[in-house]
Amino acid sequence: MFKIMLGLRTTIYKVGDISEAKTWYAKAFKTEPYFDEPYYVGFNIKGYELGLQPDDSVKGDNVISYWGVEDIQEEYKRLIDLGAIKHEVPTNVGGELMVASVYDPWNNIIGLIYNPYFKL
Repeated sequence: MFKIMLGLRTTIYKVGDISEAKTWYAKAFKTEPYFDEPYYVGFNIKGYELGLQPDDSVKGDNVISYWGVEDIQEEYKRLIDLGAIKHEVPTNVGGELMVASVYDPWNNIIGLIYNPYFKL
């Protein structure tokens, strides 16, 4: 029987200091973790998993997960104000679609997307 992909379930960011990252991500996503261990911290973001794992290795720009937002300019600015660094400024990519991205303090890329066409 043919099985299909069910869609995004978890995005994991590797961080050098998991305790510091847990605090930063709790502020960035305005929620507390539901799973909190020294080897993994998990947040439930509207039914999707944002995970943190301790790792001091170098990060790359090879994967970007985009988190849906209602106001991309406001969320982009809020993350920058929390200490994130610009990766891609809010940009219209067709119709009403807009994307942006920032580096978190551990050099992971957090993508933001405003997509009024996407419905769960």
